[in-house]
Amino acid sequence: MREKKRRRWIGLDRRMLPLLILLVPLMGSAEDSLSPPPETRIVLLGTGTPNADPDRSGPAVAIIVNESPYLVDFGPGVVRRAAAAYRRGITALKVTNLRIAFLTHLHSDHTAGYPDLIFTPWVLGRNTPLDVYGPPGIKAMTEHILKAYREDINVRLHGLEPANPIGYKVHVHEVRPGIIYRDHQVTVRAFAVHHGSWKYAYGYRFETPDRTIVISGDCAPSRSIIENCRGCDVLIHEVYSSEKFQTRPPEWQRYHAHFHTSTRELAEIATEARPKLLILYHQLFWGATEEELLQEIRAIYKGRVVSGHDLDVY
Repeated sequence: MREKKRRRWIGLDRRMLPLLILLVPLMGSAEDSLSPPPETRIVLLGTGTPNADPDRSGPAVAIIVNESPYLVDFGPGVVRRAAAAYRRGITALKVTNLRIAFLTHLHSDHTAGYPDLIFTPWVLGRNTPLDVYGPPGIKAMTEHILKAYREDINVRLHGLEPANPIGYKVHVHEVRPGIIYRDHQVTVRAFAVHHGSWKYAYGYRFETPDRTIVISGDCAPSRSIIENCRGCDVLIHEVYSSEKFQTRPPEWQRYHAHFHTSTRELAEIATEARPKLLILYHQLFWGATEEELLQEIRAIYKGRVVSGHDLDVY
């Protein structure tokens, strides 16, 4: 009798085997079910221009993927803005975590924080080299900065300070358009933009497990922005007021028309690019209010648009 019952249960198990094979992959492990979903955050570390606005540091954006930060540009104040974000609870932006950065172009308002990014995290304990990706010219800039600070480096390494011998070093990668960086969390593509007289100026497209983010850098209207966004989750783009542009001296109108993007032009770009969210940074107001700047765009563009501030998180 017992042998018959045992054979019946074995038969039942065999009949259920195909169903079990289908169910097991769906159940997953307990560890998998507890794993948090991927999370990408954007922290605006600097939304300013060359104007010395104490409320807007030089251009710098942090893309944080699962607590790993990737910087785009390093304008004046970048390290202290990162420290301020850390104080607000963005633990990924602990200063010693600043290890990977991308540069759009070599203008001083985007690079004046470079020595700070090289040395301050090292002084505070960063023990890995800084990796920097940018256009041709960034290698020479890096070499000159290190040469300018060689006495500081010497004193920190050979004086009484217990500094490590690695954290001030920089691995420089001069890049051309295309995929320039990839790890298990992010793929970064550089693309050429038009920025007046600059031979090399880039925007960047970040693809993470849960978001696609495009950053314009400084540029006049560029088809490459549209081509690299195409319905991206977030487009972060520079802008100036079309209305106030008319009040500028002729020589400055000529400059800005070739180097930057007006509200009208950006509205047309965004209408075609279709980002889920458009964030304005590097805003040139020239006396316009923030709401007036937004209204100039909303008169044409019907998508979601916000004006970014330093330390905003998206």
